[in-house]
Amino acid sequence: GSCRHRCCPGRNNACWAPGARRARCYCDSYCQRTGDCCQDYPTWCRRAAVGCAVGPWGPWSGCSSPCGVGSRARSRQVTVPPRHGGDPCPDLKQRRGCLGQHPTCGTAQ
Repeated sequence: GSCRHRCCPGRNNACWAPGARRARCYCDSYCQRTGDCCQDYPTWCRRAAVGCAVGPWGPWSGCSSPCGVGSRARSRQVTVPPRHGGDPCPDLKQRRGCLGQHPTCGTAQ
């Protein structure tokens, strides 16, 4: 089977070619994990692969709870999306715990 005119990102069961002995061989980037790539997959598909690139982390948000246990979050953006089976994007969001300590905490109303 040949991937000459068909290369697909991710897992795509429709991205195949007829292989030896009536078996299918695949041209999606997932075939590298399952070991069922067409013989010419590296030649036609991997050479054009572009891995994901992301920008820097943004600032942490304020604590979600003004008093007591809460969480903070931050994010980053994709600057170059993955193409042709390139490396996938890493996490774009992070979250961590925090303790809100607003000056009004602990005062009775």
